[in-house]
Amino acid sequence: MFKEKKLYRSTNKMIGGVCAGIAEFFDIDPTIVRVVYALFALFTAGFPGTLVYIILLVIIPQRPFPDYQYNEFEENKTNDNQ
Repeated sequence: MFKEKKLYRSTNKMIGGVCAGIAEFFDIDPTIVRVVYALFALFTAGFPGTLVYIILLVIIPQRPFPDYQYNEFEENKTNDNQ
């Protein structure tokens, strides 16, 4: 079976983590998504691009724990039980 992917805002963020989160979801480089977003915002006179970003910032949830923090927590938890 395959693991279900979920869209989260990334911890690798420049402003709010929206572009990096979208890049992680599609397994592409965050710089590409940021450049595409910047071009979108530039060619739409800025306002619609900014509005879309703010809406996505509100709608997309922040990742609960970065993978490395979760693994460290689980590792410490198992070491304490030994």
